[in-house]
This record gives sequence, C-alpha cells and structure tokens, in this order.
Amino acid sequence: MVDPSVAKQLVQAIIDNLPKPVPGQRPVHTLGIGVEAKFVASDVARTYCIAEHFQGQPVDVSVRFSNGLGGPDRHDGWSDVRGMAVRFHLSEGLGSDLIATTLGEFFVRNVDDFFEFSKIATLAPYRREHWWRKFCDLLKLKVPPRNPYPGETENVDAGALHYADLHRFAQLGVFQVAAIGAPVSYARAAYFAVHTFWVTAPDGVRRPVRFSWQPVAGVCNTDPEAVPRDDYLRAELRDRLRRWPARFMLMMTIGEAGDALDDPTKPWPGTRIRIAMGTLTLNKVAEDQEKAGERISFNPNRLAPGIDVSMDPILEARLGAYEASREMRGGCPFKWRPDHAK
Repeated sequence: MVDPSVAKQLVQAIIDNLPKPVPGQRPVHTLGIGVEAKFVASDVARTYCIAEHFQGQPVDVSVRFSNGLGGPDRHDGWSDVRGMAVRFHLSEGLGSDLIATTLGEFFVRNVDDFFEFSKIATLAPYRREHWWRKFCDLLKLKVPPRNPYPGETENVDAGALHYADLHRFAQLGVFQVAAIGAPVSYARAAYFAVHTFWVTAPDGVRRPVRFSWQPVAGVCNTDPEAVPRDDYLRAELRDRLRRWPARFMLMMTIGEAGDALDDPTKPWPGTRIRIAMGTLTLNKVAEDQEKAGERISFNPNRLAPGIDVSMDPILEARLGAYEASREMRGGCPFKWRPDHAK
C-alpha cells in the first residue's frame, strides 16, 4: 500500500487544481446519483472465476453514476469522463467493488507520473484558437483544443494536452478525454475498469483480465454541435427507470502473453477473448441517496475472494488515495476481506 502521507498528497494535488472544491464531498466525481440494481452471472462465469457474485445467484448491487468534474457545478452536457462505481453486496456483510469510467485507458503509469501531470495539467484562462491553428494541429496528428462552452472561463484540457505532447504514454488517454463527449444517458455509455486483475477458476488456473460494462441499449452521445444542457442526466435516468429497467453486460477480457499487466495506459489488442460474465439490471433510483451512493466508499481494491489485484502501481495507489478521500468526507471505512486481513 502507498504510504498514507503520499496518498494524502495525491488527493490534495487533485483538490488544488479544482476551480471550486467542495469540503466534505468527493474531490472528483463529486456529483452523482445512486441506483438500486441486481446482478446475475452468466452460466459460463463460474467456470472462469470462483468469486461469490459469479456463481449464478442474484446479487444485490449499489451503483453510483457520476460526472468526472469536481465541484458543485453541474454541466451534464459538457464533454467529460463519466463514472460508474459498483458495489456487489455479498454474504456476511462483505462487498466487492468495480470502479469504471468512460475512459478506456488511463493517462499516467505510476504515482510519480501523476504528480508531474498535476503540475503541468493545471487550469488556465480559456483562449479561443483560430481555425487555422486547429488545422495545423490536425496536420501534426495533435488534438486541437475545442471551443469553450457558454460560460466556461477556465480551460481544463490545455495542460493535459501539453503533458501528452511531452509523454507518449499519456497520449491515448488524454486524446480520449479530449474527444469523449457527453452521453444522452448514464445508461447509454460504456464504462471501463482500465486496470488488470487476476481471477481464479475452480481448477486453480489464474488469468489476467480487464473488466468493462457495455450498455444493452447501446452507446449514444449528444450532438457535439448543439448547445449543451447543464442538468439532464439525473432526470433522464429517473424517467428511464420508471418506465423499464436498464441493463449492462459485464464483459471480461482475458490477457495473453505480452499484454501489459501493470500499465493502465496501454490497451490490449482487440483480438483478445471476451467473456460475458453476467447482466446488471438497474431497477430504480434509490430513495435514500445519501445511503445508496454518497456514503458508500467505493475502492477498486475491495475484491471478493477469487479476484486479486495486479502489480499495477496506480491500482495500488488508489487504495490509499480513496481511503484518504473517505476520511476527509466521513465515508464508510474500508473493510478488508478475511484473507487480506493484516
């Protein structure tokens, strides 16, 4: 586990670059909505992983969808990374978490990279660029900066793009952030866990895997040329679930020799085997939002027996950083599973 003092520095680095930090709340993914759901594993899932929620019985699930930007302002229509944090409620009061975002790959490899990124990718006053400068960027295979949204005065992209110009490993993740857009619904976006995990099968075979959530209704973004709306995602989800449930498929990609197992900036080839591990059914928006999402302290290192972390240094750092964030806002404490007790 990353030293607690370093974990606090990671969280503070994020807070220091926010336009409007909100004490007592998550520094990023501040605004979200909690949903009650059920997960049912596929018939084949249990042959790949012995974890409790892959054995076929219905499992209660808490889901929190969120916007990536930190702070109190809701800009649902802005291009932004969205989050989908999932808590599988297991027996004996234990849980297993899966935290995913609409970002397919991360933009830093380790803690040192993150601290450098936080120094370079700072907020700056927005400057609208002429079309010819954007055309020159495209000729250089660089992502041209977008025009500011109405009322947007500080640029959150320029520093990240400059960092990507200096570091090749960051380019894929930063490019995705710059072009990600805004979904028409939280239920019409795909979410990726980015890190590698190890799953254990009943015969003892361990496999490196990556998880993603794919919406059954399909991925759909808003019109990037239209004037963005500030607040529609929560109301849309409430209305959608009042009429019928929404569903996601949990997909598990199996890594092979040569794939990056400890670097979330590197994608795996599209030819890798993918297994449909089960169906998540969103049933209704929770009445008690504080209990269903805001008080839950999701952590990608909280895993059921049968699923283990890799040596990914960013995944390791997230354990301490999420705990530091939890302590700042008074969330529920991290609970180790029995075989991880210290």
